[in-house]
Order: sequence, then structure tokens, then C-alpha cells
Amino acid sequence: MTAVEVVAAARRRGAVRARAVTLALLVAIVAVFAVSLAVGDFPVPLGDLPGALLGTGRAAYVVTELRLPRAITGLLVGLAFGTSGALFQRLLRNPLASPDVIGVTQGASAAAVVAIVLFGAGGAVVSAWALAGALLTGAAIYLLARRGGVHGYRLVLVGVGVGAVLTSVVSYLMTWADVTLAQQALVWLTGNLNGRSWDHAGPLAAALVVLLPAALLLGRALTGLQLGDDTAAGLGLNVERTRVALLLVAVALAAFATAAAGPVAFVAFVANPIATRLVGGARAGLGPAALTGALVVLLGDFAAQHLLGAQLPVGVVTGAVGAPYLLWLLASANRAGRM
Repeated sequence: MTAVEVVAAARRRGAVRARAVTLALLVAIVAVFAVSLAVGDFPVPLGDLPGALLGTGRAAYVVTELRLPRAITGLLVGLAFGTSGALFQRLLRNPLASPDVIGVTQGASAAAVVAIVLFGAGGAVVSAWALAGALLTGAAIYLLARRGGVHGYRLVLVGVGVGAVLTSVVSYLMTWADVTLAQQALVWLTGNLNGRSWDHAGPLAAALVVLLPAALLLGRALTGLQLGDDTAAGLGLNVERTRVALLLVAVALAAFATAAAGPVAFVAFVANPIATRLVGGARAGLGPAALTGALVVLLGDFAAQHLLGAQLPVGVVTGAVGAPYLLWLLASANRAGRM
């Protein structure tokens, strides 16, 4: 067998495994989604779910008005964070480059806390402030890091610094805020799907209809960009324009997800590495990373509601999973001499 045949066979095996992983993730998401609609203080047998979704009565109200919007919001938030994290990490060639590490979600958090504490805002207004804060913070980080070209570790370091400043702003506002407003802000800062309605799911779904296809289309250029700017330019890519477009889509995905559910910790950070491990030797595409993010959020929310003895925000569970992974990654990078 020639070298070309060996490479072709390896690619076929990788493609088959990637399709199998994608199918398995889809099946797992459907299963967890269905269970999240069925389980609760008012249990609905799984066999009765189709009738509840299409019918009327108490079961239909509980499923379609209380549980379905929450589950759909969690699904969409996970898809958005998973795709955003994969774009950041692959574009910048840095496993630390995710929106909740480099300051984007801190920008959303600071803007939301300002809206809640200073103006007493709530609902859609807080979401709009969070969206604007994330987009402005992403633009500021890019402008501060772009001198001489955007490099992974420089953008991460700039983002961490900007995030630290914004976290200090949040802490300052929380120290003198009214207790009621501070409690409201704290719940939002944790990352929460409690009380999510169609008003939260609708705008996020509309944004993802545009952003996810854009991410998949622009994602084709990631392989070329990962070879280096000179090589990518030699392949015919407009490096700066493509990088800016990818960063804009990644920030927008994180911004809309944060506006819908708050800064759900570490979903964007862990989704791509988990998907890559599942796929095997080759890098996972954006699809498996997005599906992994959705599964992480749905599982985290189910655990937060039903498995821990008290109903908790989903961000508590995802943070408990993601924080040890971050420490392990930092320790591994330090031992390898990359930090």
C-alpha cells in the first residue's frame, strides 16, 4: 500500500468515526431533551410527550409553556457556546482561547450588572445590555491585541486582562448595590435557565439561523489559517478579513448565548476538546463541538434541577466540571514548557 493510499484510508476512517460520533451525540441530545420534558414535579410519561406537545390540558401546559422553552433555550445556548469556543480555539491555535476565559462573557456580565444595579432593568433589557457589552468587549480585545497581527497567546493575555478589569467593575457594583438587585444580578451572573420562556428562546433561535451557517461557511478557512498567515495567503485567503469575520461570528455567538442565559461557565471552553477526544486523531469539526456544547448544557441543567437535592443554576454544574479541567490544562501546559 502506497503512502497516498495509507493517508486516504486514514481519512476515511476518521470521517466514518466523525459521522458516528455526530450521530451518537444527536441521539444523546434527543434522549436528554425528552427526559428533561418528562421529569419534574408533574411527571409526564415519555410515551405521552407527543400528545402533550400537540394537545391541551395540564400536561400540555406544563410541557409546552414551562419545560419546552427552557429545554430549547438550553439546547440553543449549548450550540452557540460550543461553536464559539471551537472557533476561538481553532482560529487562535490556543486551548485557552474561549469567550469565558478571554473576557467576552465578562463584558456581557459587566453590562448586565450595570443595567440591573444602576437602572433596575430586567428581562429583555438586561439581555440587550449583555449582548452589547459582549460585542463591545470583543471589539476592544481585538483592537488591543492586533498590533503586528493577532496571535493566540497575545489575544488570550489581553482578554484575561480586560476580563479582570471588568470583573472588578462587577465586584464594585455588587458591594454597594441594593440587596434585592444584587441578588438578581448574582443569579444572572451564575448562568441560569430557570424561568426561561419563548421570549428568550426566540431571539436566540433567530440569531443562530444566521450565525451557525455563517460559522460553518467561514469555518472552511480554518485549516488554511492554522498553517500560518503566509501559507494561508499563499493559498489565496484574505487572512485579515477572514480572521476578523471568524472572530466576529464567534463573539456574536457567545454574546447571544450569554444574553439568553447568562454566562454559563466553561461550556465554550470544554466543548471542542471533548469533541476532539471523541472524534479521535483528527480535529473535530464545528458540528461535533456544537453538539457537545448542547449536550453539556442539557445534562448540566438536568443535574442542576433533579440530581443535586436542590434546584441550582446550570452554571454551578458546568463551572464545577470546567474549573478542574482548566487547572489540569494549565498544569499540563506548564509541564510542557508552553507557559
